[in-house]
Amino acid sequence: MKALLEVIGFLALAQGVMGLLDELFADWDIGLVRRIGFLDGVEIYASITLVVLACALFAVAERRKPD
Repeated sequence: MKALLEVIGFLALAQGVMGLLDELFADWDIGLVRRIGFLDGVEIYASITLVVLACALFAVAERRKPD
């Protein structure tokens, strides 16, 4: 379970960082946040939320006992 939380946390972190880089620095058309239609106009907030979610998942994974 700990490894699964870490993998999901890594994916959320990667998508959040890619979304922030895409919105703030260049129009690279990368990341999952850009492709979700109902998030149009709030991509930065969604990307920040993914980064925060990743930090929470890493914290939960760290508190769990190793499998």
